[in-house]
Amino acid sequence: MENSIIFNKILIAVDDSKFSYAAAEYGFKLAKSLGSEVALVHISAYPITTSMTGDPILGDPGIIIPDMMDAQREAAKQLFQKLREELGQNVTVSEFILEGNVKDEVINVAQEFNASLIVMGTHSRKGLDLFLSGSVAESVMRNSNCPVLVIPHKEKE
Repeated sequence: MENSIIFNKILIAVDDSKFSYAAAEYGFKLAKSLGSEVALVHISAYPITTSMTGDPILGDPGIIIPDMMDAQREAAKQLFQKLREELGQNVTVSEFILEGNVKDEVINVAQEFNASLIVMGTHSRKGLDLFLSGSVAESVMRNSNCPVLVIPHKEKE
């Protein structure tokens, strides 16, 4: 029987965590073995408030949201460069750096890129932490039009 499933475009969702790096490593290895094109996506969620305020008397405006978003975009660019250098040799790589709802934007980019597979890590949250933050991976799996490969990364106990 011939296998008709071809993963020619792999979307790898990344952030700056070790969980994400493990998923990127797996996704790039898979892409190399299949001769697939890769797209990296990093989504910064909009901050609700900033925790650092300035002192108007001293003329310090503190950190404002546009500055924070610029810093996050720059960090994402550096992350992509690191991943391309360490993992992405001989692979065609596209990049998407976005702001918004992480769950929704991963789905949107997968459709725009015409991904045949999404690879992402999981933070393996449990209990109250999972309840409060939700599971991005689970939401993507439920709403994606293509298969989602979730790479677990568990801490050694």
